[in-house]
Amino acid sequence: MALDLSTVDKPGTPTAFTYTWKDVALYALGIGAKKDELDYVYEGRGPKVIPSFAVVPMFQPMFEMVAKTGGDLAMVVHGAQRVRLHGALAPSGTITTTAKIRGIYDMRKFAVVLIDAEGKDASGKLLFDTTSQIIFRGEGGWGGEPPPKEEKFVELPKGKPADFRIEETTSPEQALLYRLSGDVNPLHADPEFAARVGFTQGPILHGLCTYGYMVRHVAKGACGGDATKITGFEGQFRRPVWPGDTLVTEGWKVAPGKIALQVSVKERNENVMAGCWATVLE
Repeated sequence: MALDLSTVDKPGTPTAFTYTWKDVALYALGIGAKKDELDYVYEGRGPKVIPSFAVVPMFQPMFEMVAKTGGDLAMVVHGAQRVRLHGALAPSGTITTTAKIRGIYDMRKFAVVLIDAEGKDASGKLLFDTTSQIIFRGEGGWGGEPPPKEEKFVELPKGKPADFRIEETTSPEQALLYRLSGDVNPLHADPEFAARVGFTQGPILHGLCTYGYMVRHVAKGACGGDATKITGFEGQFRRPVWPGDTLVTEGWKVAPGKIALQVSVKERNENVMAGCWATVLE
């Protein structure tokens, strides 16, 4: 099925997302928050909002853009995600997000769709902007252009020990919990569906769940546990993660306020995210 190139550069309908502290707490639990992170799961302390929560109001308008391409949604995987914060996210409120396809690119065996989005509060203040890279497996080869190359934001230091290393085992039910924040793709819940699209080992963890773990680990390793100091982050999803895997995030402070990151699965000694970075307030 050919992707519809006419969808490029046409903004979608602004989508309002109204949420309460329960949505904030559910998201934090979905990305592994524990009882020692009470600031993010207890309304008596706000709660504070882990900044990767921005992907929750972003998800539906972004996915509507994906659907408009006309591609086979069963063959979609998340390739990469970038978020930049322009202000703290409130523990409740309404965020209106508008998404737009920046481009559709040919990678021979698959297609890449880049989708930009902006989220604003009720007053119109910009809270965050995001870029999602979505991969359609089997949709390449039509003779289109490859995606433009971007300069690397950070480089992993060679031969230098990480400044921090956080190791955490996900729950076997992690994907079932994370999906309650909005991404209900059966790939993350239904073993039969997962097998039909090539994941015979079973449902995989959402890439954005692994992403959230990475952001929490940056808070623990570089911000004294205060996730609100994190102002931006990006990661490419390179290998699948299964619920129950142990995620390891390593971080290198490469410049003031800039951290290079690597995320791996301990059991397979396999890097599952690449091109990862975060920016933080110092």
